[in-house]
Amino acid sequence: MLVVGLTGGIATGKSSVSKLLKEKHIPIVDADIIARQVVEPGTPALAKIVSSFGPEILQPDGTLDRKKLGAVIFNDEAKRRTLNSIVHPAVRRALLWGVLGHWVRGHKYCILDVPLLIEGPMWKLVGTVVVVYCSADVQLERLMKRDNSSREDASSRLNSQLPIADKVAYADRVIDNSGSPADLEAHVNSLVQALDRDAGWTWRLSWVFPPWALLSAVWTLAWRALRRPKNLKRP
Repeated sequence: MLVVGLTGGIATGKSSVSKLLKEKHIPIVDADIIARQVVEPGTPALAKIVSSFGPEILQPDGTLDRKKLGAVIFNDEAKRRTLNSIVHPAVRRALLWGVLGHWVRGHKYCILDVPLLIEGPMWKLVGTVVVVYCSADVQLERLMKRDNSSREDASSRLNSQLPIADKVAYADRVIDNSGSPADLEAHVNSLVQALDRDAGWTWRLSWVFPPWALLSAVWTLAWRALRRPKNLKRP
């Protein structure tokens, strides 16, 4: 099974692409959803967070008070690392189980929707990296409109993140979302066709003959470890 990493930058339209893929019944493992699920009441991760930060970071109903926790770690790098050491492994395990679930169901490929795929760097663990892109000017205007923020505030937020142009350098395929919604849907259709071609017939072999899936995964990890950003390949 081909594992496809989907990422982008703030206000580039990754969520719109993910929504269009879901409408086409493409299997998706969403890191944002999983990040919320792994800290739900009764989970080992939430118990560890409470042990590390105290019960005051819980709301009266026992759920995590993200605003309070955010205030605690905002200016404390050590506490932020502690939180990440709890949450990130739990998220990675859940992502793996999500992928395995789609493999067991016999899917050709599945999408890993991960905002920080490049920064992770989880891009080394997937077979294909897809980046949703728009120009920096369009990205800034969209962010200002979406959050009703000033140009200065929007620019500051964008400057705090990895530039979208840097993410594009890691992409195997790029979806240009600088145009209209109709243009985006056409690009997504082209992507699905390309992924069908990329998956080819080997997905059947990996499902019927599990050692093939393992060898394929090892090859992908080795190739990604040595791979450097290269020229773009568009759908």
